[in-house]
Amino acid sequence: MLSQIFILSSKGDRLIHKDFRGETCGTSMDLADTFYRRITSLPGDQAPVFMAHEGQHFVHVRHAGLYFVATTTADASPFTLVEFLNRLVTLLRDFCGPLSEKNVSLNFALIYELLDEMLDYGYVQTTAPEVLRNFMHTEPVATKPFSLLDLGSIGLFGAETQQSRVAPSSAASRPVLPPRGEQGTPMKVDVQGEIRLKCYLPSCVEMRIGLTEEFCVGKSELRGYGTAVRVDECAFHSSIKLDEFESGRVLKVTPSQGELTLMQYQLADDIPSPLPFRLFPTVDQDPTGRLRLYLKLRCDLPPKSQALNVRLQLPVPKGVSSLAQELSSPEQTAELQPGTKSIHWDIPRCQGGSQLSALFKLEVPGLSRASLLELGPANLAFELPAHTCSGLHVRFVRLLGPAGAPQRWVRYLTHSDSYVLRL
Repeated sequence: MLSQIFILSSKGDRLIHKDFRGETCGTSMDLADTFYRRITSLPGDQAPVFMAHEGQHFVHVRHAGLYFVATTTADASPFTLVEFLNRLVTLLRDFCGPLSEKNVSLNFALIYELLDEMLDYGYVQTTAPEVLRNFMHTEPVATKPFSLLDLGSIGLFGAETQQSRVAPSSAASRPVLPPRGEQGTPMKVDVQGEIRLKCYLPSCVEMRIGLTEEFCVGKSELRGYGTAVRVDECAFHSSIKLDEFESGRVLKVTPSQGELTLMQYQLADDIPSPLPFRLFPTVDQDPTGRLRLYLKLRCDLPPKSQALNVRLQLPVPKGVSSLAQELSSPEQTAELQPGTKSIHWDIPRCQGGSQLSALFKLEVPGLSRASLLELGPANLAFELPAHTCSGLHVRFVRLLGPAGAPQRWVRYLTHSDSYVLRL
């Protein structure tokens, strides 16, 4: 019987915490700190697996530099607890990929959902991956190394000499929010952006690019007098000169002809602007026995903005034989894909502040609670022209030298990577 489970980084940062019984309400952070202090103060290279502190018993294993810790106040079998923690490590590798602090942080919603299915009030229900897979709805997030050598986003010019330089950040100490997900509420928010330069100048001249003056990296740094534009991490191309970055948020570069990724950045959880879409689903059964799905999609962009090429893909029960639909506007289309057993709802254009709806009636022979588990989650794909979710903008682009004033412009574009909404 377990009271709590912690996953701590090698520095003692609490990545995951789950309290199953509420026996130590209000002291969870103290327990994690107590465990880490005692572990790091022990002499020798090998720390004991079991420790006791004020009636609490700590059991832990260590993998990939992370501490997997369970607490208990009962006379639980120590070998059972160690075996459970080792199986938890194996399951996390199966569901999330290689273990690392970053990978655990990226997949915290999936890990919380996994713990909910594995344990009930501290008692182990199952650790079988084939059983757990049937109940998991959150998609894993693959770790993407933060490097400028990604040829998928960088042109051929200068690809062999690029190196990433990372600005200081306090993202490692950022607390992980508890998972949510009811009625379309976001469970995890993640923004990855880049500033890409396309240059066709015949001669080499220095270019100065001014970013938002209130732009800061990490939560510890505040700049300017306006609303702060914050990111957790940012990396620059090796050719960027940063001597004016700290004082004026200016990037200086002498670009060669072609395409060049000047800067990449990441922002998680604390997004300054509202998410572009919210989904409000209603699922019931009509008098004839058909499954009714009423989907209300709200676009929370500013009224002057719009989203293009919006597509919602919704998995449905495998036994669906036919689909009837009622859409809120004539330009929308929807169809049932027999191969993937999913509904594709296409919206060519969606204005900010608008609300669209669709009613789907599905014939599902032998409809049962088990078949309802096959419904969702919904995946949304879209493009947002002239919009940045981070709030980062380019103030100016200036050229130095004899090149004159060539035609130049700045274009903003946001597109979805993984926008998942649970029903």
